[in-house]
Amino acid sequence: MKLIVTGGAGFIGSNYLQYMIAKYPGYTFINVDALTYAGNPANLMSIANLPNYRFVQADIADRAAMEPIFAEGLDAVVHFAAESHVDRSISQPDIFIRTNVLGTQTLLDLAKQYDVAKFVHISTDEVYGTLGDTGLFTESTPLAPNSPYSASKAGSDLLVRAYHETYGMNVNITRCSNNYGPYQFPEKLIPLMIQQALADQPLPVYGDGLNVRDWLHVEDHCGAIDRVLHAGRPGEVYNVGGNNERSNLQVVSTILSELGKPESLISFVQDRLGHDRRYAIDADKIRTELGWTPKYDYQSGIKSTIQWYLNHQAWIEHIRSGAYLGGRS
Repeated sequence: MKLIVTGGAGFIGSNYLQYMIAKYPGYTFINVDALTYAGNPANLMSIANLPNYRFVQADIADRAAMEPIFAEGLDAVVHFAAESHVDRSISQPDIFIRTNVLGTQTLLDLAKQYDVAKFVHISTDEVYGTLGDTGLFTESTPLAPNSPYSASKAGSDLLVRAYHETYGMNVNITRCSNNYGPYQFPEKLIPLMIQQALADQPLPVYGDGLNVRDWLHVEDHCGAIDRVLHAGRPGEVYNVGGNNERSNLQVVSTILSELGKPESLISFVQDRLGHDRRYAIDADKIRTELGWTPKYDYQSGIKSTIQWYLNHQAWIEHIRSGAYLGGRS
């Protein structure tokens, strides 16, 4: 199988490439990434020189740059590439619309033109909006995004669905809960709080800290996408969750406890605009149809993640210093 993986220098994409290359050494992987601020080639050093792996720096919304790759002949597209940081979407929504909506449409159109057999679109539970104290998101939950980021992802989801319904393309959409694990960009909650705690600096927590997320280890997410790529039914959506609901405050407290730091470091700050209160995933469909189950529970996943960051401080410093940008524009 020959795959194009978009956004493969980012957090989830780089973990997915490492997971898949280890599992399927006979497959060929083309990683396309624009190397914006969150793309880091250092995430892929372990596979960079393998004969079945190739990196192409390109913008997914640039059809002229993308078409030659599709013209080579591809069996599948696994589409991670997206602007994904909610705070940035509030201040710069236009960037999110261009990459997440127009970029996805460009990929879909090329996949249709060149008869790509499978298109897997990686989305987010944030397209469903927010939940109250009870209930779970299912694949039939109406889309009700509340931030420019989640609205742009919902738009791309609907385009993927439309290409299946209109053109008969073999597509799947996965909607995951909050990922964590190795190689996550330090603006995100868990790596940010680890670094702040290690430096004995205040840990900024939005609002009252009681916003709840379902935490999914990135390796479990990669396994789920693997199952969808190989066995997902055409046109279907699959929710992927870790069954690990925790409030932001609970996550921060776990980090402080594991690092032996005091809770007095917690600093409550003004809440994010449009901050969804609770996400929770019903992943029964992917479990029953495709046989996927997560390996990591919350405690084991957080502990291994904290240890990874402790063991990779040079990687963190490379990002914090800006050295990883390597002079790119």
